[in-house]
Amino acid sequence: MPKKEAPLEYLRQFIPDQAAPLVLDYLNHYQVHLTITRERKSVLGDYRHATQAQNHRISVNGNLNKYSFLITLIHELAHLVTFMEFGNGVQSHGKEWKKIYRKELEDFIRLGVFPEDILAALKKNLHDLPASSCADEGLMRILKRYDQNPGNLLLVEQVAEGQLFSLEDGRIFRKGKKLRKRFQCTEVATGKLYLFSPIYEVKAMPADKKAS
Repeated sequence: MPKKEAPLEYLRQFIPDQAAPLVLDYLNHYQVHLTITRERKSVLGDYRHATQAQNHRISVNGNLNKYSFLITLIHELAHLVTFMEFGNGVQSHGKEWKKIYRKELEDFIRLGVFPEDILAALKKNLHDLPASSCADEGLMRILKRYDQNPGNLLLVEQVAEGQLFSLEDGRIFRKGKKLRKRFQCTEVATGKLYLFSPIYEVKAMPADKKAS
């Protein structure tokens, strides 16, 4: 099934135990319809405000580790609270949202739900939070340490220059040099050049593996 509706107790499987009471308070107070979805490459989570026909709706990717899931959920809850206070009259990730998101993060930080490495990365940017945790490469690197990683994936920055790697869709690339913030890589089959984020997950191929 592509997605699973999330009863409140079911949510406990996806977040740290210490965070559950506060998360449940938010969901109950705002009558949030939470959906846990399968992986979406373009987004980690999503918020849709309430209408006359539907409650507030939040979706979060179910493949995230419990800390990534919680941070994504807090991010979307901040959108909800911002909408409740300001409607559509402010920017999606403007100063109003940042203030609310910061306060929510600080509430969860006080609960002691995050390991020290994640905590340090969060505190580093509390004064100017990025619009997405994906935009915070330092935080993303640390969060990925807690992934189960059944496919033995690597980050592009961990692949040696000149080494081949493959994507989930089977395409094979050769890693090139870093240009500013991204790596220029060549698709073996077509010779086309692509720019990859250093924290994009790929599967490295053995050094003696020949691309067909």
